[in-house]
Amino acid sequence: MERKIHFISGLPRSGSTLLSAILRQNPRIHAGMTGPVAGLFNTLQTEMSGKNEFSVFITDAHRKAVLKGLIENYYAIQTPAPVVFDTHRLWCTKIAVLNELFPDAGIIACVREVPWIVDSVERLVRKNKYQPSSIFNYQAGGTIYARVDHLAEKDGLVGFAYRAVKEAYFGEHTQRLMLLQYETLVSDPVRALRAVYDFIGEPRFEHDFENVAFDDGASFDQRAGTPGLHDVRAKVGPTTRKTILPPDLFRRFANESFWRHPEAKQHTDVLIV
Repeated sequence: MERKIHFISGLPRSGSTLLSAILRQNPRIHAGMTGPVAGLFNTLQTEMSGKNEFSVFITDAHRKAVLKGLIENYYAIQTPAPVVFDTHRLWCTKIAVLNELFPDAGIIACVREVPWIVDSVERLVRKNKYQPSSIFNYQAGGTIYARVDHLAEKDGLVGFAYRAVKEAYFGEHTQRLMLLQYETLVSDPVRALRAVYDFIGEPRFEHDFENVAFDDGASFDQRAGTPGLHDVRAKVGPTTRKTILPPDLFRRFANESFWRHPEAKQHTDVLIV
């Protein structure tokens, strides 16, 4: 059986776990939280480069076979499902090589208004007041301003993912990229999932948005010092709340949702839902 491979990427706290939890209701689909495949993929690329003295024996044909085989073989053991979604924020930076390895693959980048991403991370930190989080290198000190600066750094949780999505959005392989807005996913999940199925060329499936379950992440979240990081509410729907960010921090990111800017839309044909 030929397995179809797709990818979920995008911004943190933007619905990737929720999307996976919904998709896995379909018996044809395997989807989960962020896993080890992208990290292994990245390491293999490095080790097959000139950094390795034996790279003189490694051709691009070898590299292609090894990288493709990594993903295919991992999921050959992981699941019998004919359709697989692998999740990692790194995939938006790998869109060019993924386009060659899996020409029919779709990359779904989950996005959300950036101030609310930062707000969501800060809420997790405050909720777990006794456990320093791996997000901040397990450091217990600091202010909200220091935490937000850390998130926004080029290698920070938000900063890296934001730059990766932007790179893919304005790149040359936009035909395989879809931006799924968190706001659409929670307010109109029927439309969002229909768009996903149409994008990847799979038959639509009637999902139960009243009973979504995902319990894969509890032990991972505990070890990361961030319980609740991958929690998913059983009923899909929007929530209304006031931000806990100081006004100046909220304003700092208020205009960073570039995919909503008219000038950005003029420079790409990326599907935005």
